[in-house]
Amino acid sequence: MKRLAFMFPGQGAQAVGMGRELYNKYPAAKEVFDTANEVLGFDLKSIIFEGPEETLKLTQYTQPAIFTTSVAAFRSFTSLFDLAGNECSFAGHSLGEYSALCCAGAFSLNEGLLMVKARGEYIQKASNANPGAMAAILGLDKLKVEEICKSASLSGICEAVNYNSPEQTVIAGSKAGIEKAITLATEAGASKAILLNVSGPFHSSLMTTAAENMREELSKYKFHDPAYPVYTNCDAAKTTLSAEIPAKLVTQINHPVLWDGAIKNMASAGAETFIEVGPGRVLCGLLRRIDKTRKFLNIEDSVSLDKTLASLAS
Repeated sequence: MKRLAFMFPGQGAQAVGMGRELYNKYPAAKEVFDTANEVLGFDLKSIIFEGPEETLKLTQYTQPAIFTTSVAAFRSFTSLFDLAGNECSFAGHSLGEYSALCCAGAFSLNEGLLMVKARGEYIQKASNANPGAMAAILGLDKLKVEEICKSASLSGICEAVNYNSPEQTVIAGSKAGIEKAITLATEAGASKAILLNVSGPFHSSLMTTAAENMREELSKYKFHDPAYPVYTNCDAAKTTLSAEIPAKLVTQINHPVLWDGAIKNMASAGAETFIEVGPGRVLCGLLRRIDKTRKFLNIEDSVSLDKTLASLAS
């Protein structure tokens, strides 16, 4: 029996051309991409495979694009590897939580596509109404970053929103608040304090209207108990009941992502091999900083899929 933890990336992992090789090689992936075009009513596949990058980077396209690519990668994998008999857990970073829940069986691909489309639109709308910024602070522990955010809040809204690893915390808020925090973090000895190229202050209190809109949107859907535990962003806790899912998906929009805690809890529960499913290897990089004792693999194309299958067979 393998003890596997599946990790799904969020916004920022996108790249023009992602998933195209999977689409061309694996029927399971082709079905996911083709379904996305049908359900969403526009040519998402073309945006993902051909770009331009400026279009793919728009939140209303980025979110369904990463969700689709991640689910396609997972289904390519499970068409070749039987999860039965293995102990599995799931988690997704921010938007990736939808990929994790879908792949764990909490809702269908079609439902997930519609949820993610709405989420992207609501977040874009909230970002336009409440412009802000985000920055990554590296080399300081979370308590120090929280202290900096409190001081910077005198200049404007500034909140810790992504606890990614013991020494990487992302902050979000108003432009003035974030710029002040970058200055304070640099003075405090941060190894890096850099603005992120994003379209809004995600997971901050400035996203509250998006959360409220999403609450109404999610009330339209029937959720199922996931087949495997999903460790959720807002509390880093194991979630197994369908009734808990909608409120957690609402909360994560304007509250911090407790990624560091989720990974530690999955490891404490016995997960030994962590597999990042979808574009990029950002989460594998964070895993190395959170727990160096865990094995990590990824699935984003046929080469990485074959390597993962070979590793699991050994």
